[in-house]
Amino acid sequence: MNTLPKLARDFRDFSNPDRVIEIIHGVNLNSLRSLLYLSFCVAITYGLFTYILKKLKKPVLQRSNTPDLEKPASRSAGSFKAPERAAGVWTPVDFKRPVAPPYPDWDVHTTKPLPYRPFRNGPFYITMGLRTMKWDEWIELDNHYLKYHADKARRIEERGAKCCKTAPDGYDGALELLEEFCDYLPQRYPTLYEKTPVGMNNLVTHEKFDITARPLAEDPMAMASRMVQDDLAIMFEKPDGQYYLLAGAILLAGFWRLEDKFGMPLSEIHTSGDVPGFKEKLEKGMMNFFRRVKPDAPVLRNNYFLQVDDELAWSSSIGNEDDEGASWNTAEKNKAVEHHWFRTERQSLRRLPRSGGVVFTIRTYFHPITEIAQEPYVPGRLASAIRSWGDDVARYKGRERYQDTMLEYLDKKHEEQLAGGLVLEEEAEAHTYPF
Repeated sequence: MNTLPKLARDFRDFSNPDRVIEIIHGVNLNSLRSLLYLSFCVAITYGLFTYILKKLKKPVLQRSNTPDLEKPASRSAGSFKAPERAAGVWTPVDFKRPVAPPYPDWDVHTTKPLPYRPFRNGPFYITMGLRTMKWDEWIELDNHYLKYHADKARRIEERGAKCCKTAPDGYDGALELLEEFCDYLPQRYPTLYEKTPVGMNNLVTHEKFDITARPLAEDPMAMASRMVQDDLAIMFEKPDGQYYLLAGAILLAGFWRLEDKFGMPLSEIHTSGDVPGFKEKLEKGMMNFFRRVKPDAPVLRNNYFLQVDDELAWSSSIGNEDDEGASWNTAEKNKAVEHHWFRTERQSLRRLPRSGGVVFTIRTYFHPITEIAQEPYVPGRLASAIRSWGDDVARYKGRERYQDTMLEYLDKKHEEQLAGGLVLEEEAEAHTYPF
């Protein structure tokens, strides 16, 4: 019973060399075992205590943070490094996406959308904003699925090839995307999709997707769009080294139309849309990325917009969808804040291994400003972001049409949160980009 206290005293004497020799000669086997046991207990206790402290300090996140690929520290020597090849020539790659585990407790009626809030306190910087993607998280579905599905079906019926189209040179890539969906979706969402020998079945809407029939029942991009909540686009490289939009299902984009961009090269898609800073800050990096991206290296990016109506598919406040001159100039200025909506896109980019096409999935999340402004730190951070836009970004995002009403409301909600005890210094621990 007295062995452990004695060994503890001896342990303190190890700073005295003579005492060390005396202890070594005097320790018997049982005492040595006790000493080792004591050391083990101390180590375990210390490790457990450290682990608990880290857990208590760690913010609760919906998804783990992933590296920002535009920061040098996040890039390995081989990031996006692909073998040299002739422009417009793609040799199929033997790559198989890892099997996706089922989404934990996913339910078409109860699983809420992830709270993407991809804006930061100013200043504002124009970057591609790429980060690595986990394969499990390629496609995100939630309890808005049925609404999005119905909106897409209506749009396909009403607008057809204006929204969904595949060029002959893009057809194989569109079929490959269908194959990928019919493999991934039943794995990730087994309560919604069931794999079949010819494709898959939707267990909720009772649709049966046969992707082996020739001809297909409809345009392959239209079929793919019915399977997910995302808009879809596939870019293909031609011999001039440019990537062209040759397959797309753009049904819920809000501010742009597939018919305006179809067949365009990547650079022209952005310059024709007056994307701020594209030529000066984005074009070179974007072209390099498309050239080098490999099938095993998918990425994500997020963006956000503000809208002064509640229409997901097309923002009618900027004009009729079929009008040539649709723009922010037609939007009513400073409508009541109840008409202001927050629109954010989560885009994934990956290269298809067989066709070499680069697939964009564009998932739109759409919420009233009055809803997200109730969340801690959001109104203050969003107001700071809006104020930090340069003139070109402000024009692109239509700030002049809503800034007075919007900023007054956000400032008020921010002050209410501060009065309620919000601590600004704790914001970094409360969330991690893009949430």
